[in-house]
Amino acid sequence: MLKKQYIFIVLIIVITNIITIYIFDKRQSRNKINTFINTPTTLSTQGDFQTIVDFENSRRTAITEAVRMIESAVVCVNVIKTEIVNENMTLQELYLSFHGLHILREVQSIATGVLFRSDGYIITNSHVIENANQITVVMTNNEVFEAYLVGLDPLHDIAVIKIEGTNLPYARLGTSSDLIIGEWSIAVGNPYGFMMGDNRPSVSVGVISALGRNFSSIEPPKIFKGMIQTDAAINPGNSGGPLVNIHGEVIGINSFILTQTGGSVGIGFAIPIDRIKRISSELIEFGRVRSVYLGFNVQELTHNIATSLRLQSLDGIIVSSIEPEGPAEKAGLKRGDVIIRIDDIIIRNSIDASIGVSDLVPGGEATFYILREGRELQIVLIGGDFY
Repeated sequence: MLKKQYIFIVLIIVITNIITIYIFDKRQSRNKINTFINTPTTLSTQGDFQTIVDFENSRRTAITEAVRMIESAVVCVNVIKTEIVNENMTLQELYLSFHGLHILREVQSIATGVLFRSDGYIITNSHVIENANQITVVMTNNEVFEAYLVGLDPLHDIAVIKIEGTNLPYARLGTSSDLIIGEWSIAVGNPYGFMMGDNRPSVSVGVISALGRNFSSIEPPKIFKGMIQTDAAINPGNSGGPLVNIHGEVIGINSFILTQTGGSVGIGFAIPIDRIKRISSELIEFGRVRSVYLGFNVQELTHNIATSLRLQSLDGIIVSSIEPEGPAEKAGLKRGDVIIRIDDIIIRNSIDASIGVSDLVPGGEATFYILREGRELQIVLIGGDFY
């Protein structure tokens, strides 16, 4: 009887130990599983288990960091303008227009701007701001500010507006002088903002497709010199927004696209930030971009003129007159000189010449390459000011 009791006690002890070991192992396994589940899952193997590293940080790249640096400085620019109505008229408006009356209507548009100083100065496009009755700026945190115009330069499509504030988020301005074709570019703005109903900017990523693209138009007069071409998607509402490099620095201001559909086809253009810096400084200091005084007039080459000067082509423009004591005369330019290049701009006609001197400011220098009596000469002209 005693032997049976002893065997029974031993069995109970063995069973208890087995149950204890099972429960302990189960608990350990559960802890390991919980640790695995609750920890982000970018992994590196080590031994039997994988070392867990921060999953969110593993998804961060130079692009996401650049966006983080710039996004709070990008603002939504709401503009109300009074425009003459030429289409989509009501019956009453149509009746009045038949009697020679201009029909005026308030039109609201939404574009983009970027804060570039902590005291509230904002860069955008002049075509966004021109003829505005009211300018409202909305930050990404939904703060709303009334803005006023500091100055605009319609010729280069640049404007500076200002809101009242201190310690505002602002973007770092980089340089456009060392850009590389093929490097990353990030377009930030408010495309179709009136449809989105959201003040946070959209981001599109591409590369710099080309540099030094030149465009101009006579009506309205516009000069776009050395433009940055990008395939980052730019759409209506992106105007005035920044083009950013991989370091989160503004390298240009998005201005226009080439398209047959109205939407992005991957051919967008930004004004180089180095030009923006110069013009914005002029606008802040003087309220305008000072006109540079050159002191000479030109005309296009004709076949007769080219033949008489024994020129091989009609490329270039000829100096038709020189103003006494003007910058051109002081530099040594003469009537009859044929200008074939200004700095790095090849001159084929007067439009190229306008592009060539578009960055020249009072006191600034430009190198003119000319043909005179069969010889090529270089003349450095210092721009004057209109007093």
